[in-house]
Amino acid sequence: MLVASLSGVSRSFLNGKIETVALRGIDLDISKGEFTALVGPSGSGKTTLLQLIGCLDLPSGGKIHINGQDVSGMNRNERADVRRKTIGYVFQFFALIPTLSAYENIEMPLLLNGVAATERHDRVMKLLDSVGLSHREKNRPDQMSGGEQQRVAIARALATNPSMILADEPTANLDSKNGEAIMELMANLNKETGVTFVFATHDQRVIKYSKRVITLQDGLIVSDNIQ
Repeated sequence: MLVASLSGVSRSFLNGKIETVALRGIDLDISKGEFTALVGPSGSGKTTLLQLIGCLDLPSGGKIHINGQDVSGMNRNERADVRRKTIGYVFQFFALIPTLSAYENIEMPLLLNGVAATERHDRVMKLLDSVGLSHREKNRPDQMSGGEQQRVAIARALATNPSMILADEPTANLDSKNGEAIMELMANLNKETGVTFVFATHDQRVIKYSKRVITLQDGLIVSDNIQ
């Protein structure tokens, strides 16, 4: 089963009269359960590609299907609905709400989706346990280490049972030990839940754990390898 399928996807940006081409006719299929890294030098197009897969942006040309649904021509609200139901995000800078506890940060997407209180509580506590942070449920982000904050961010990304989690440089702000621990955690969650993970990264730790490595250069896929 494909969770994402891109056909002839291009993306260009206009700055005044200068056009910058970020992606050039990308064809890519991502299947359920993959643990995949998008790699390449700065400016290669990997972050742009991740944003298109995540329905945060629209292609200049080509088609994108998420779980079989054509999202290429959707408006902002329609794409937000797709994201809310099917996609979780993990960011380089954690992006936790600083005034909320770990519990409340994980609960937020469930509140937005109208999940009942009892179900919310059970789901959040299960997720806290799965990332080893049951003892941190009442702590705010400034009371946790970087590694702990990223674990909360991963739990939040999993809260709505998405079919795919997109992670943009998830280990970039972590030391070696915490970066390794985060990748081990995500690899285990991938095996246990079957959720698809797609990373945009420079980090060799992420690449080492990935089962598929897609290399981009100048807006093109130049290699696609199973490890």
